[in-house]
Amino acid sequence: MPCLFFIFVLAFPRAVLVLMFFFSNYLGRAYTGLLIPVLGFIFLPLTTLVYAWLINSHRGTDGINLLFLIVAVVIDLGGLSGGERYRRTTR
Repeated sequence: MPCLFFIFVLAFPRAVLVLMFFFSNYLGRAYTGLLIPVLGFIFLPLTTLVYAWLINSHRGTDGINLLFLIVAVVIDLGGLSGGERYRRTTR
């Protein structure tokens, strides 16, 4: 079951963010305002989720946890730029 949840989070991070926002206070405990989660929803949804997980589980953002954040940023940015590269090669 945890593996399926992890796959769901990776496949649909924006849906998970919306569900967390409406049905829990998980994001509210990690972020003090509404601006950062909204910008995270638009630009870096997986990174927003990973940071909220680190803060809510009382882990620092150093060491291996920093690596988790960097991997999340790379995955988010890879999803944004991969479509552009595909569009350039199909013309």
